[in-house]
Amino acid sequence: MTSIDEHTAFQLASLFRTLSDPSRVRIISLLLDAELSVTSLARALEMSDSAVSHQLRGLRQMQLVKARRLGRQVFYSLDDEHVADLFRQGLKHISHQ
Repeated sequence: MTSIDEHTAFQLASLFRTLSDPSRVRIISLLLDAELSVTSLARALEMSDSAVSHQLRGLRQMQLVKARRLGRQVFYSLDDEHVADLFRQGLKHISHQ
């Protein structure tokens, strides 16, 4: 039987807790295909810029998304391909239920 240490279990639980918010899941789904600004995300999700920024802050803290500043705008993208893989695996899992 494979077991993980307490610290790793805590980190993994924190990751899944971050992904437990539907708004954050929708943000990740939009970022699968493109780098987007807060305003573009807010428009697509029909949320305020501040609400999207709040969700992005949690995603950044868990290193799920990264930011790139261009002038006054900040563009967000997935931090790496592992995030996209995790998301796609989750979609695959729920489609088999």
